[in-house]
Amino acid sequence: MSLAAETNESLAQMSNTLIYSSMAVYTLAFLAHIAEWVFGSRSKVGRTAAALTSDTAASGTAAPAVSVQVRKAGGTAVLDKPQVVTRSGAGVRDVPDGPGAAGGTVKGDLYGRIAVSLTTLGFLIEASGVIARAIAVQRAPWGNMYEFSTTFSTVAVGVYLAFLLAKKNVRWIGLPLVTTVLLDLGVATTVLYTESDQLVPALDSYWMWIHVSTAIFCGSVLYLGAVGTLLYLFRDSYENKIANGGKPGAFARSVLERLPSAATLDKFAYRVNAATFPLWTFTIIAGAIWAGDAWGRYWGWDAKEVWAFITWVGYAAYLHARATAGWKGRKAAYIALIAFGCFLFNYYGVNIFVTSKHSYAGV
Repeated sequence: MSLAAETNESLAQMSNTLIYSSMAVYTLAFLAHIAEWVFGSRSKVGRTAAALTSDTAASGTAAPAVSVQVRKAGGTAVLDKPQVVTRSGAGVRDVPDGPGAAGGTVKGDLYGRIAVSLTTLGFLIEASGVIARAIAVQRAPWGNMYEFSTTFSTVAVGVYLAFLLAKKNVRWIGLPLVTTVLLDLGVATTVLYTESDQLVPALDSYWMWIHVSTAIFCGSVLYLGAVGTLLYLFRDSYENKIANGGKPGAFARSVLERLPSAATLDKFAYRVNAATFPLWTFTIIAGAIWAGDAWGRYWGWDAKEVWAFITWVGYAAYLHARATAGWKGRKAAYIALIAFGCFLFNYYGVNIFVTSKHSYAGV
């Protein structure tokens, strides 16, 4: 029986409809996130500026932190003027986190909650589309680039929502995440779209469930780490400019002041990348075992294998740099972004531009 005969066309069409519906909901979530940032608090107390300039300008040594006292006035919480508390140790920059995304105001927080709710709805619809595709083709729903992309964005949003459920302060990821998901789904439904009955015979293996699913999960988590790393670089430049007596522009103040501190962003990215690295190692090993079953060799210097290994080397170099004196902070962050760039090329470039055994589904 052919693959086309085994495909449930009505379910396949339903899957496509659900994916398009999720894009519509994600668009609404994107607009809600924009409203959250526009109408949210602009951090009028200037916590970062106070923390970096107050005592540093006077002594040139320890960087101060900010202690905000909350008192009750007629049943209403009131923020007192921030108090600067110096920390010992020259060269230590102790800067408080911003309020996440917008926060700080009732209107900003309302739009933020709406954005998260819409993102959750979009995730549920998209996940339903992925499941419908799997049932329609009676196999794992990542047999080609279209299916890989839709599953990838679904998992990325799912990981983000899991962080929120765990009470982690990651709402600042919401806007870049939803933006990226819309771009990913836009490319998937146009350039990468593949009919539901196409499947390369070499992919018809239980290793497809193990190897590819692990690769998708790793890529989704590494993406969140890359967002944290990129925002760390912007926030670190912002803090450095203030510490050196500079005056950031209005846009930088209104956006970057709301983010967690550079130290917090750096820690988040490091923990995410470090936790994912062993799983990416397993992904490469599982792929080698699958290659041995499918092609009779564990390693053949195929383009996909090479770039997967290059990505592994990149993240290994990043983790080594973090443990090496003089290569923390921005230098290590650049290595992390290069490593993620290698992952992206392995994701898109190898399948689209390079002829290899992994250039499946005619993409």
